[in-house]
Amino acid sequence: MATFLTSRPSRPLLGALRQRRPADVVPDAAPRAAVPEPRSAVVAAAIYDDGVRTARYDNLAETFSALRSRPGGMAWIGLERPEETELTSLAREFDLHPLAIEDAIQAHQRPKIERYGDTLFVVLRAARYLDDVEEVEFGELHVFVGPDFVVTVRHGASPDLAAVRARLESDREMLARGPEAVLYAILDSVVDGYAPVVAGLDHDIDEIESDVWGGAPDVSRRIYELSREVIDFQRAVRPEQKVCASLAKGADKYDVDEELRAYLRDVADHLTEVADRIEVFRAALRDILTVAATLVAQRQNEEMKHLSEVSIRQGEEVKKISGWAAILFAPTLVGTVYGMNFDVMPELGWAYGYPAALVGMLAVSVGLFGVFRWKRWI
Repeated sequence: MATFLTSRPSRPLLGALRQRRPADVVPDAAPRAAVPEPRSAVVAAAIYDDGVRTARYDNLAETFSALRSRPGGMAWIGLERPEETELTSLAREFDLHPLAIEDAIQAHQRPKIERYGDTLFVVLRAARYLDDVEEVEFGELHVFVGPDFVVTVRHGASPDLAAVRARLESDREMLARGPEAVLYAILDSVVDGYAPVVAGLDHDIDEIESDVWGGAPDVSRRIYELSREVIDFQRAVRPEQKVCASLAKGADKYDVDEELRAYLRDVADHLTEVADRIEVFRAALRDILTVAATLVAQRQNEEMKHLSEVSIRQGEEVKKISGWAAILFAPTLVGTVYGMNFDVMPELGWAYGYPAALVGMLAVSVGLFGVFRWKRWI
């Protein structure tokens, strides 16, 4: 068999191969489809030294290597919806806690702050208001802050961390303060993003008030849906107040720069203002819903009153019709009886029978008219 496989083909066979047209040649196999390259979750990764960006990278391995070769530097890595393998690589490099990695993978976390050794793990909820559908769209942001690194894991379209990075890179003095400065800048960006949401909710509440007094038919549903958006917004803001309070306590404990403490106090003040406005919104929507329900009840009462009045008027008309029908019934009955043309009937031979019958019919009709008039049926 081996000899057969390695022997040269005979001349007739070679001639046949030469004479075969190119169209008759069948390829050995179909071309193999190109395998797509795996998606990288790295949005931006850079090394900073004394507030100045020294290099920017497109993958984690190069960033890790550059950080190890530059003592005193800081790595800022931004990821968007990373795969588990990428987060595992970060965990090995920066010694991140498995529980924090699990939260970052699963997402759908409420705002919180956890400390694992020298690493802070912060969850924030960014928000933006979609006015056309009157909904608050939330984005989730996980931030790992260590002695020489900041890792952000973004789930959602907001916040715009590229703008935060650009602003910090233009402020060398602030960026030189280290990873805490990056964390506070991110927190400030998230809180600043709440201002358009507050403005959008305020505008829609004003519109709803106008709709309530205008008698819009679907205003109750709109109030309920907007109330649900306000409650979801409150669930994002209220825990972040606790995050700011924890950071303030940690600033005292870990001797954080005074400038950063002032920065954090400013963020906390803005959060308090947002939380107060949310409480005002909830109270306003409750009051508007009560007013809307009252107005609906009033309109229903007015409709019922109108229907009752119509029914009363119809009853009065029925009384009049019934009274006149009874008045006309008496002479009709007498005339019908004497119209049967029998030979033997009372008073047929009496000369005054016909006038007497007419007088009797008139007397009965007048009597019935008097009775109905007394009862106010006519």
